[in-house]
Order: sequence, then structure tokens, then C-alpha cells
Amino acid sequence: MKMTMRWFGSKYDTVTLRQIRQTAYVKGVISTLYGKMPGEVWSAAEIKSLKDEVEEAGLTLDGIESVNVSDAIKTAGEGRDKDIDAYIQTLENLGKNDIHMVCYNFMPVFDWTRTELARVRPDGSTVMAYSQKAVDAIDPEKMFDSIAGDMNGTVMPGWEPERMARIKDLFKMYEGITEDALFGNLKYFLEAIMPVCDKYDIKMAIHPDDPSWSVFGLPRIITSLPNIQRMMKMVDNPHNGVTFCAGSYGTNPENDLPAMIRALKGRIHFAHVRNLQFNDGRNDFEEAAHLSSDGSFDMNAIVRALYDIGFEGPIRPDHGRMIWGEKAMPGYGLYDRALGAAYICGLWEAIEKSEAEK
Repeated sequence: MKMTMRWFGSKYDTVTLRQIRQTAYVKGVISTLYGKMPGEVWSAAEIKSLKDEVEEAGLTLDGIESVNVSDAIKTAGEGRDKDIDAYIQTLENLGKNDIHMVCYNFMPVFDWTRTELARVRPDGSTVMAYSQKAVDAIDPEKMFDSIAGDMNGTVMPGWEPERMARIKDLFKMYEGITEDALFGNLKYFLEAIMPVCDKYDIKMAIHPDDPSWSVFGLPRIITSLPNIQRMMKMVDNPHNGVTFCAGSYGTNPENDLPAMIRALKGRIHFAHVRNLQFNDGRNDFEEAAHLSSDGSFDMNAIVRALYDIGFEGPIRPDHGRMIWGEKAMPGYGLYDRALGAAYICGLWEAIEKSEAEK
């Protein structure tokens, strides 16, 4: 595996490339052209500029998270083929710049859902959290307003103000879209882009829905092992794979995370490793430190499963706590993610050395 960290670019991120390099554990970043809208072509020159900036800081650009998929593609709406053509051109330009992994999602309306961005934990750190009771009590059109004050002046992925201003129209677009229809639209998209992925060896790593069940009645499909296997079977190409996000799949306690990893050998192109603490079954959860004992997941078992399948792709610590007075994009500060990277690397080294001693 290669330890990385998500970085949103110098214009948007409170964390610098210089700081990331000084962690010692992190050797590369997963980044994006954050100002780009879905359906917009990323030029080869823009991609090269981003890559050059990362490499000048002594790091590598190990993938993109995300090249956003437009709602027209997800709903088979007007302009779908035009947006797919733009996506293919972007992939072509990424391939020409020697970038071979793209994380993306196929979630309707909200890329992820949290009801709190700064829940205070017993140790005084703050974390993102989800309460089903809060979701059930809120007008979905007011969802952005309920969390906007806790974004610390940042623009969070999937919650861009321009997008949230269209929330009513977005819900209307997804009226009548069933899970089967969403699967069909994903199949259409994947079949269209696989030729350029084959040409440039670009691994498409779909991110799971977060949380892993329907929110506000919207369809969710990347939620469980059977659904992932359905997706891979309907477009059976090794470039059609997954981002294994422990935190997203883990929102449903019925998902056996190590078993899922082993079942997906060869198709996990990217890994997000993080921990959650459940407070009331699956109805109330909050982010935790990466440390196993701070949450509900056996992090050693998760890392062990990745090691056992021979995972060699990029891995990153995921949502961190806000600690030590840091003010940053919720989930994406420097300090706790650096601790997470160190912890994951420690687990990996221990497993690696124990295997070598056998």
C-alpha cells in the first residue's frame, strides 16, 4: 500500500503540501480540480499544473477524488451524453498526465449526509455525526442551512453553495428514479467510459453511499457486498472497481468489513480507513479517532484484510477529529489525520514483520 492524504488544492485547503510532507508517513496526495463543475472538461494543462505543484513539494499525485458525475448522467436526463463525452475527455487528459486512479460516486443529491459537523466528544475533540432522528425531523431543503455554520469558512465537497441553491430542482430530477433505474444509469455510464480506461489503465473506484441506506427517500445503491458485486458483474472489467471506505460501508453494522475486503480482492483500487462510534445501533453514529478502542471497528482486522489480499494501491486516513484547537474543513484537518496515517502505517508494519518472521 501507499499512504496518501486527501488534499483539496492550495486555493481551498487549510492544510499545505509542505505540512503533509512533514508527516513522514504520507508520500502522496489524492487531489482534484476543486473548482470544476460536473460536466466540465478538465484540460490537460490544468491537470499538469496540479501534478507539477504536488511533485514540486516532494510528493506524488496518486489519484483523483473526485471527477464528479453530473446529475444528468445519474438520472439519464437531458445532456447525459454530452456530459459523458466531457468525462471521457477528462479521463483522456488524466491518462496523458500518467494518472491512473479516479474515485467517484453515484449518490443522488447529497454526496454524503451528516446532521452535525462539530459534535463534541468526551475528550473535547469535535467530529462529524449523524442522527436519524434529526434527519427525520428536518426539511431536506433546509439540510444545508443546518450545518453551514460549522464549515469553518470552507467549501465542503458535495455541499457547494451553488449546488445547494438548486436543491429543490435536484430533488425533482430524482423523482421516480428507483434503485434499478440508478443501476441502469450507472451501467450506461461505465460502459461508455471503459474504452478510455482500458486505453490509459485508469482504475475507476466508486465510493460507497454514506450512510449506506436511503436518506430522504433517495435511492442508494453502493451500500453492500451484493450490490457491489452486481455493479461489477454488469460491467465486468477490472478497471471497474471500488473505493473501499470503511467508514461509509461501516455505517451499516451488518456489513462485515474484513469479509467484504477479502471478497473484493483485485477490485479494490483505493482504500479509506477510518473508525466510527455507534451510539444507538445504526441510527446515531459519530466519527472517532482511528484507534480501534476509540470506536466500533477492529482497525487491525481491516488493515489485515487489505494486507492479505495483496492490496498495493493508495490508502488514506479518512475523516479526522478536530483536535488541538485546529480550525479546518470538518473531517479534513491536519493533526488527527496525521495521527491516523501513523496508526495505519504502524498496523501495516506490524503485520508485515510478523508475516516475515513466520
